[in-house]
Amino acid sequence: MTKSPATKRLENLWNDSTSAGMTEPEKLLYRSNLLGSDKRITNYGGGNTSAKVMQADPLTGDMVEVLWVKGSGGDVGSIKMDGFATLYMEKLEALRGIYRGLEFEDEMVGFLPHCTFNLNSRAASIDTPLHAYVPQKHVDHMHPDAIIAIAAAKNSRELTKQIFGDEIGWLPWKRPGFELGLWLSKFCADNPDAKGVVLESHGLFTWDDDAKMCYETTLRIINRAMDWFEAETAGKTIFGGAVHESLSADARRAVAARLMPAIRGMVSGEQHMVGHFDDQPAVLEFVNAAEMPALAALGTSCPDHFLRTKIRPLVVDFAPATPDVDATLANLGPQVAAYREDYAAYYNRCKHDNSPGLRDPNAVVYLIPGVGMITFAKDKATARISGEFYVNAINVMRGASTVSEYCGLPEQEAFDIEYWLLEEAKLQRMPKPKSLAGRIAFITGGAGGIGSATAERYLREGACVMLADIDDSALAATRDNLTSRFGADVVRTVRMDVTVEDAVIAAAAQTAAEFGGLDILVSNAGIASSAPIEETSLALWNKNMDILSTGYFLVSREAFKVLKVQGIGGAIVFIASKNGLAASPNASAYCTAKAAEIHLARCLALEGAPNQIRVNVVNPDAVLRGSKIWSGDWLKERADAYGKDTADLEDHYRQRSLLKRSVLPEDIAEAAYFFASEASAKSTGNILNVDAGNVQSFTR
Repeated sequence: MTKSPATKRLENLWNDSTSAGMTEPEKLLYRSNLLGSDKRITNYGGGNTSAKVMQADPLTGDMVEVLWVKGSGGDVGSIKMDGFATLYMEKLEALRGIYRGLEFEDEMVGFLPHCTFNLNSRAASIDTPLHAYVPQKHVDHMHPDAIIAIAAAKNSRELTKQIFGDEIGWLPWKRPGFELGLWLSKFCADNPDAKGVVLESHGLFTWDDDAKMCYETTLRIINRAMDWFEAETAGKTIFGGAVHESLSADARRAVAARLMPAIRGMVSGEQHMVGHFDDQPAVLEFVNAAEMPALAALGTSCPDHFLRTKIRPLVVDFAPATPDVDATLANLGPQVAAYREDYAAYYNRCKHDNSPGLRDPNAVVYLIPGVGMITFAKDKATARISGEFYVNAINVMRGASTVSEYCGLPEQEAFDIEYWLLEEAKLQRMPKPKSLAGRIAFITGGAGGIGSATAERYLREGACVMLADIDDSALAATRDNLTSRFGADVVRTVRMDVTVEDAVIAAAAQTAAEFGGLDILVSNAGIASSAPIEETSLALWNKNMDILSTGYFLVSREAFKVLKVQGIGGAIVFIASKNGLAASPNASAYCTAKAAEIHLARCLALEGAPNQIRVNVVNPDAVLRGSKIWSGDWLKERADAYGKDTADLEDHYRQRSLLKRSVLPEDIAEAAYFFASEASAKSTGNILNVDAGNVQSFTR
């Protein structure tokens, strides 16, 4: 018997001293951010909030009632003041008079801009009428797991009555829009004492004429549902009981690291996808359960869950009691193909004459018994959020199936939401993807000047980046710098010595488990040494070869393995050196190792070409700023080799170049971006010198 764990109740976070002196719109923002701060109340982008506020009309100066409501595509947890749409309530009320009925419901969205107050450019969402036609001043629409578990139960109406009495009403399923707004209006007129309503298969509406009271009502109703579920599910078998046991945490991650690149290759047809792995307890309880396959096939209920996770997940054929990853990989292709066929059949069964064309038929969610859940999407944040939404769906199924019978959205209703013309219009308004959107880069020497500059360049173009380095403190500082500007989703770090085979293998697996695979390798780890040949020790010679030759081999070998499993091509960029082409005094070990790098790249270009794996070389020279190799003895050694003071070395390098210019980390990063991007799609085996001009290193 699985016992439902005790759950901490939602805490009232409203602070009267903080809210004192706030305007009503500011209280709306405060309330929204508080509600959105807890995923048990609503997930990212889910739900909306509103307030009806008296404000001076900018034209007449008269006081008019204005609806402030979360704008289209916003998130209540992170919304700012400019995230709210503002509309004249008088004009919204006038829309009732031109509504032509359910068949013409979608056309009402086109009238919302005519109701805009004060030229606000924030687009109003399709949920606007739901808030406008509730007479109370403040309205919260949330998607709490505990409430949706009631809403998705077969007898949801009876459960709502049992739990909430007359305080909270119930309305049957209706797609969000103008008609549902009218339903809410009628409910409020017929039930003036009600504090809210449960929408079947959807979520919760609560309201009040005071902002704080509205917030507290929302929390109180959700907490009551949580209390009820804890009492009702105590001691009961969940999901029919476990039929699988979870692998160890390390084993789960190892399986995910092998499966994710294979799946990624299969689903990255139209665009490169990024993966996310989740093996939290709620996920493991579900994927190991007897009823998981049947419940997963029913799909999700709440529209927000469905839009993020698709009609249903793909359950991967894997037996954790006798784990055979090779056999699972061999069967993945047929499973993915079968899912696509099933999705296409669903589309053909449900499509209308004016439906948008078939979209990507691949699954978003992949459930693996004993291992966890993998999600794939166009970027890391979306993949993570899709996983969060499916965890919400699991929680809903857990509650509904334990106290009643879980019901997913009817197939036609699900299709009508997924291929809703209004949703299609929203998709068409999305900005064009950046040039490296969906790409995953692995950068060795990632905490150095060239490595961090290259990471920044890739991140600006939409890539995800794994930074590898042996310097823990520099790695942490680089990570903090990049995540503060690009977000935590897209940056990961791993401590790795490129000369240690096991560490390189583990880092490649970690990249696969974090992001789903690999597209770009920038091999940049390096050292520099200077000594006359007779003073070059065997240890110094071997150290150069180990890092600059063997290290590049090891990292490339693991990259090739992942790239070939994916089967979608890739780019490898070696950051070599001018010294690999042009000899320098007192640097035989370094120059020879760099020459080996360049020739290794040529060999890999030959091997990779049949698999569309491009291998190219960037040759920097004298990149002093931000480079860690200049922080040790190398700076003095090179200055001594040229008879210069260390302070004069940068100018020496600049003056000896043909262009008389300094070479900066950002210059090397630009070259590394060129070789990673589609701009160089027909280039492999090439060498690009970024040295401000050095005749000795001319390649022809």
